[in-house]
Amino acid sequence: MARKNPFANLMDQGGVDEKTPALDYALKGASRSILSSIDELAARADKLMEGETVVELDPDVVDVSFVRDRLAEDDREFDELLAAIRERGQDSPILVRPNPSKAGRYMIVFGHRRARAAKILERKVRAVVKDLGDREHVVAQGQENSARANLSFIEKSLFAAKLSQLRYDEDSSTILTALAIDRSTLSKMLSVASLPQRVLEAIGPAKGVGRDRWYELKALLERPGSIDGVLTAIEDASFSGLSSDERFNAIVARLKSKKSMNRVRNGHQLQWASEDGLLAAEMKAEGKRYTVSLKAKGPDAKAFGEYLSERLADLYQAFRQEKTIGNNGD
Repeated sequence: MARKNPFANLMDQGGVDEKTPALDYALKGASRSILSSIDELAARADKLMEGETVVELDPDVVDVSFVRDRLAEDDREFDELLAAIRERGQDSPILVRPNPSKAGRYMIVFGHRRARAAKILERKVRAVVKDLGDREHVVAQGQENSARANLSFIEKSLFAAKLSQLRYDEDSSTILTALAIDRSTLSKMLSVASLPQRVLEAIGPAKGVGRDRWYELKALLERPGSIDGVLTAIEDASFSGLSSDERFNAIVARLKSKKSMNRVRNGHQLQWASEDGLLAAEMKAEGKRYTVSLKAKGPDAKAFGEYLSERLADLYQAFRQEKTIGNNGD
């Protein structure tokens, strides 16, 4: 039943070549801690199943967990699992508990895809039944999720956010235990999980996107008016045809492009921010008066203002030429 640590092969190569100090350093540092955490979490999840009786349940009496842990199903991975179970049966049981709100039914703690496969194949699902409380349930589910290699960073972040909303304790110890993370990591995960739900659902799990790029997206979306451009992009018919990673990349590219200059209208007022976030402008129309106000984190406001002033004649001439061409219908 013990699952394979996806990083274990790095540890099982005998002696490390003395000529490769970079790899040796990595395994002595943070990577070794990660390997240890994954092994520990996998062992905890497996321990729940040790010595327990495996029963066969009708998938129709099994309900999903009350805390969702996936944004979307990976069709390719699921098809591979379905084919494997069809060929050799279900190798490892799922973990369920009696459904606390529906007599005679069970709730999945972990093993949703195996239960789904059993239902499609019209077979019984092999399961271990344990009487767990809600807190024990989410800790076990979180530890199993963290031990798996196929849940993405954003899915784990959203899982952490849902546990945070349940408020099992004031110091977040349940979340820290469930995901084997520290408070700093939890803070960052909750920050990313606070992105607009509509955007997160549109992107999906983005399994190839790590935490640093999610932090980048969050920073880009915090610029004034950026969300409007993103919501327009995700409604485009071509957007849904992209893979999850491609949808993430498309949104980031749009936010970085000149076409997404963070402009937002508020009545007669227009706001703009530079891509690097160092310069912002507010434009306001009042009758025949049009005011431009620049604000910067450094000296750029004054410098850019002077730059514009020196080029007003050229800009006005270009404006007049474009307006003339437009009026001629060219």
